[in-house]
Order: sequence, then structure tokens, then C-alpha cells
Amino acid sequence: MAAPASAQSNELQTLLGDKFVKQNGDAATFKDSVDGNDLIGLYFSAHWCPPCKAFTPKLKECYEKWKSDGYKIEIIFGSSDKDEASFKSYFAEMGSWLAFAFQDAK
Repeated sequence: MAAPASAQSNELQTLLGDKFVKQNGDAATFKDSVDGNDLIGLYFSAHWCPPCKAFTPKLKECYEKWKSDGYKIEIIFGSSDKDEASFKSYFAEMGSWLAFAFQDAK
């Protein structure tokens, strides 16, 4: 039997943490941005990875279509970039996704 939604949400919050970054640099919390979605995607990538750079626009296009179709989905970007400037530049290509803060241990 599956755990109640509130228990699953708490487990996911424990795993992901409570603080994320929006495109504009503002902070986002789990409750305000992640909780209540039906699907949470974790996308680990870096600007220096050619296959990642090729895949990112495709994922962005799908995400935007799913959102416009009313799906409750969120994608959180985890960067493998070596510096914050590269992280910010690459994250700017991803539309309205969230991200873990640069060098966040999560």
C-alpha cells in the first residue's frame, strides 16, 4: 500500500531540501514550488557536456508543452559546472525550471 501523499511529500522534501533557485535568482521553497506537483524531474547536467547541451532544449520544449497542457510538473536542475558563471549562463537557457543552488551538496 502506498504511503499517504503528505508522507511522500515529507520524504521528498527531506531528500531534495527546502531551498531552490528561480531563473531570476530569487529563492523558492519546497512548499511553494515543488509540493503538490504530480511529477518532479531532476536534471543533472553541465554546460561543458555536449550530449547534455543537445538534450536540454528538447527537455525544455517538452516541459513547456506539458505545463501548457496543464500537467503539474517541475524540473530541478543540478549543475555539474565548475564555476558559478557557467552555472548561471547554462541555467538561463532552461526556461522556468528551478535549480539547486550552485555547489549545493544535495
